[in-house]
Amino acid sequence: MSEEEAQRYGGGTGGGGVGALSVDLLGQVLDRVLERRDRKACRLVSRAFARAEAAHRRALRVLRREPLPRLLRAFPALERLDLSACASLDDASLAAALAGADLGTVRQVCLARASGVGWRGLEALVAACPRLEAVDLSHCVGAGDREAAALAAASGLRELNLEKCLGVTDMGLAKVAVGCPRLENLSFKWCREISDIGVDLLVKKCRELRSLDISYLKVSNESLRSISTLEKLEELAMVACSCIDDEGLELLSRGSNSLQSVDVSRCDHVTSQGLASLIDGHSFLQKLYAADSLHEIGQDFLSKLVTLKATLAVLRLDGFEVSSSLLSAIGEGCTNLVEIGLSKCNGVTDEGISSLVACCSYLRTIDLTCCNLVTNNSLDSIADNCKLLECLRLESCSSINEKGLERIASCCPNLKEIDLTDCGVNDEALHHLAKCSELLILKLGLSSSISDKGLGFISSKCGKLIELDLYRCSSITDDGLAALANGCKKIKLLNLCYCNKITDSGLSHLGALEELTNLELRCLVRITGIGISSVVTGCKSLVELDLKRCYSVDDSGLWALARYALNLRQVNAYHIILPSYWPRLVPPA
Repeated sequence: MSEEEAQRYGGGTGGGGVGALSVDLLGQVLDRVLERRDRKACRLVSRAFARAEAAHRRALRVLRREPLPRLLRAFPALERLDLSACASLDDASLAAALAGADLGTVRQVCLARASGVGWRGLEALVAACPRLEAVDLSHCVGAGDREAAALAAASGLRELNLEKCLGVTDMGLAKVAVGCPRLENLSFKWCREISDIGVDLLVKKCRELRSLDISYLKVSNESLRSISTLEKLEELAMVACSCIDDEGLELLSRGSNSLQSVDVSRCDHVTSQGLASLIDGHSFLQKLYAADSLHEIGQDFLSKLVTLKATLAVLRLDGFEVSSSLLSAIGEGCTNLVEIGLSKCNGVTDEGISSLVACCSYLRTIDLTCCNLVTNNSLDSIADNCKLLECLRLESCSSINEKGLERIASCCPNLKEIDLTDCGVNDEALHHLAKCSELLILKLGLSSSISDKGLGFISSKCGKLIELDLYRCSSITDDGLAALANGCKKIKLLNLCYCNKITDSGLSHLGALEELTNLELRCLVRITGIGISSVVTGCKSLVELDLKRCYSVDDSGLWALARYALNLRQVNAYHIILPSYWPRLVPPA
């Protein structure tokens, strides 16, 4: 665009064009521009729009630490700051970026997987953000009690995620409990050094808790005795808490809380009787997750389950032994279900699915993974009754084919996710699925009958697709990737492992996918450093790259990674011969 055109559209500082509008009005205009690419175009074409966005931008996701100080100063109205993908972020760089920045409006900070940030960086963060309400420190496996103590200084904290912070013990949890009494949402899943003592102190100090996740902890029924006194608690997850049994669920049922969501998946010592008592004490339960916790559903549990007819919306029974009569009873008793999980359940048949969905017309998510007895008849029943369907998981349902999928595509226009891994689908099936223009996630792994033709159908009609799994779709070639890159420009996650007909020519097309963050290329033996260079020079948002067993990738590809993939956080390069100077390729931290 010429200088004269920029002036005409408000690119200059004069009073004409959009430059004559106030910052508030321009901010409202930008709020209605949903596409990131379009917002970027507005910034580039007009200084007025750039100033308006700087004044109104509420959320920021930073991919590299170098521009962080400048970005924090450029957007004074930030409320949500995501540093989870900020490569090489550590205490020193975080503290330096925060120094002098006005972050009085920041309320939420995500540091998930930011393993380089420790207690010093967190202290600087808490000091710089006086209104901090939510922090996500999940998967920072080195974080411990000192990091928890640093966060405890944020007295206004309402949400805290410490999932897989493996060093946090009862001492760290005590610091948080005392320092953050207004906590409402807390997860310390996988923090296996936390015991009943820590949970008891937490409950005594944080009476505002509404959501709590204690999954994978070695806590006992005593923790549930304490938790049962939390009057405002609505959500409780205790996945794989092997020391919890029916007695603990009985304690919960006699408690004073108002639980609406409970997850007891993989709790080996929970039985139907315990689940029945849990339901008996929580008549307004909306979500019940009991996957892989017991093999059979007892009559006592079923009789209580149907009492939740007015409220129950989500039911996960993965791994159970079921029957057609049982599914019929669930359908008749739980007519307001929006999600049902029957993954790996023995006994799921067309008759059972037909009886279930006939009464559950509000279903949006149906998981039939590994239910290998279901056929097209089940898909016909789902299509006829579940017009609001958004997610359908059919992995390893080998008896379905394109005829059943045609019914789904025709009758379920809101479908956003479908998993057809190992279903043996073909191009005709994809031709039908292409009618689902709202599709976001498509998994087609182990489908050797799918070719470029089928991928072309999807690419031409499903422009909103963000995740595509083509694992071992061995008939896909470079032409299929060309169609994909042309039609599905919003793809973020792409799995091409073992698609061994793909060459450097195919990878050159992927360079057009500007939003691609995760790319799996395992065992693509025909690609070389030239193809890798094509990908990383175009895909600036790339965060994870799998190159395992890509035997032909040479030094030129590794040089390209170091030079252009500035946001890359993880490279899997097993069975690639790395040169002796590989460590020096990586830019210094």
